[in-house]
Amino acid sequence: MSAESGISTFRDSDGLWENYDVMQVASIEGWYENPDLMLQFYNDRRKQLKDVEPNEGHKIIAGLEQYFHVTVVTQNVDNLHERAGSSSVIHLHGELTKACNENKTIVSDIEYEDINKGDKAVDGTRLRPFIVWFGEAVPLIEEAARIVSSADILVIVGTSLQVYPAAGLVNYVRPGVPVYLIDPNEVNTARNVKIIKEKASVGMKLLEKELINSIKN
Repeated sequence: MSAESGISTFRDSDGLWENYDVMQVASIEGWYENPDLMLQFYNDRRKQLKDVEPNEGHKIIAGLEQYFHVTVVTQNVDNLHERAGSSSVIHLHGELTKACNENKTIVSDIEYEDINKGDKAVDGTRLRPFIVWFGEAVPLIEEAARIVSSADILVIVGTSLQVYPAAGLVNYVRPGVPVYLIDPNEVNTARNVKIIKEKASVGMKLLEKELINSIKN
């Protein structure tokens, strides 16, 4: 979803994220093994986020709130949906602009500031990025499943459907509910979906017309 804004995808086919092995920078084991690397990695991602803007795809999704009740369920940790104007966003994998204590019970907004070695949360534990890493529970997955199970339309944008448990949310769609999948790459899915093989902004522009026409006709 955010690739067109200049943010690299979480995991390319080579298993790297910004030239780092994903498990080095996106797992709880990586945090225990090399917290300094993890802090620097997410500090860099935060600096990058500050300098990019929501793309047309983000803006179209936000604009659909004029016609529909829209809830965005995202695996992305950036704030581009919010900056584009979306009012209801569930971040399954955490938020880059927040920090937390070790067990993620105390969360604070840091916007684009660094988290430095030795920084402490108010409970005295080590301050860390508010990110859900591999090896950790996904606290909002049940809320996301509830929303998907009540949806009248499901739109999936820019995902390989390979990262679980998020990839399993499509299985909560009620029978007969239309499902659209927008991605320029081949995506394997056993479900009956309408595939729009385009990047996010182009695919959302095409789908926007179809969805708006469906409620006008």
